[in-house]
Amino acid sequence: MKGKKRSPDNPDEWLRRAESSLMLAGAKTPGVLYEDLCYQAQQAAEKALKAVFVARKIPYPYTHDINALLSALGQHGLTIPEDLWGAVTLTSYASDTRYPGFELPVTEKEYDTAVVHAQAVTRWAAEQIR
Repeated sequence: MKGKKRSPDNPDEWLRRAESSLMLAGAKTPGVLYEDLCYQAQQAAEKALKAVFVARKIPYPYTHDINALLSALGQHGLTIPEDLWGAVTLTSYASDTRYPGFELPVTEKEYDTAVVHAQAVTRWAAEQIR
C-alpha cells in the first residue's frame, strides 16, 4: 500500500472513515442486503464516536456497543443530545444481523431509521471535533 500512513491518533481520520461508512450505508444497490448496509451505518456511528474520544484525548473502549460509547462520553463530561440515544439500536447490526440465521431480515423501514441515526451521530461528532 502506497501513500502516507494514516494516524489512529488523528480524529479527522476517524471521522473520514465514519463518513465513508456512512456513504456506503446510503448506497442502496439492487442485490445488496439491508443487513449489510445497516452494518455500515453502525460502523459510521462507532467510528464517529471514537473520533470524539480521540479528539478529546480520552481512551475509547474497544467495543461496538453504541450505548457504551455514548455513556462513556457522557461520563467524561460531554452532553449527549437526547436524539442520539436512538442510535443504540445500531449495535445489533455490528454482529447479530451480519450472519444468516441469527435475526429476521432487516426491513426497509429499519434500514432507513439506521441511516438516519448514523447521520445524526456522525454530524454531532463532527461538531464536537471541529
